[in-house]
Amino acid sequence: MRYITGGIALGSALALGSLVAAGTMATAAPAPKPAAQHSLYAPSALVLTIGQGDSASAGIQRAVTLSCMPTPSGTHPDARDACAQLRQADGKFDELTATKAGTYCTKEWNPVTVTATGVWEGQRVNYSHTFGNPCMAKAAKSTVFSF
Repeated sequence: MRYITGGIALGSALALGSLVAAGTMATAAPAPKPAAQHSLYAPSALVLTIGQGDSASAGIQRAVTLSCMPTPSGTHPDARDACAQLRQADGKFDELTATKAGTYCTKEWNPVTVTATGVWEGQRVNYSHTFGNPCMAKAAKSTVFSF
């Protein structure tokens, strides 16, 4: 009987030891990475295009990227000024594509379409505006679509 209880005690000790070792191994595993990392700034990254034609699917002639947070960057030739104008207009592209007062252009129909697609301060953007002709496009109030 003495050998039986000793064997049971030894078996219990081995089983308990393996459970402790398994628990140690489980806690040593690295913690899972968070699903998404949060930034200090809301994302602002846009693709801007200029195309010939009267729809957003018009033949794109030029395209640039514009990122405004944390600092202005991208392939836009004047990213700093474009970001400043977007902030001033609170991301309302209709204000940026309005023509300057006192601008005179011909009435020819030669449409130019500009688009902005991406994210502005955390909000999805899918904007399109068609100007009647290149003169009207150049007469826009902002330089966001001047590239």
